Amino acid sequence: MTIEVRFSVMSPEAGVQKGTGGFPPGIGGPPPGMGGPALSSASFAKRLDTLENKTVYMVDIGFGGGYNFMLQLQKWFAEHMPSVTTIVKRKPGQVFMDDKNDLWEEVKEKGHAVVLGVAG
Repeated sequence: MTIEVRFSVMSPEAGVQKGTGGFPPGIGGPPPGMGGPALSSASFAKRLDTLENKTVYMVDIGFGGGYNFMLQLQKWFAEHMPSVTTIVKRKPGQVFMDDKNDLWEEVKEKGHAVVLGVAG
């Protein structure tokens, strides 16, 4: 049971039922009165078949150690998947809020995937 729940939570294909507060099917929902905001119609981007010859943005959101982690990840890609172009960026603004949308527009225009990371 625990493994099935974990996989349904971890898998973007698991889907989310409307009105469940973001909980996957079969998981239940929040306690009464704790439902949170209404769900949006936004969804995950489609999975890529491959990262070969793609551009991957690695975005540090500002937690301690995040930028160094992204540099290590970039090094891994250079050694193990050299056809992947990696671009390390720091999210503008505060950790939980953006000052501008320029970075996200750049990622949409020039990138194929993004690793949004934290460390600590």
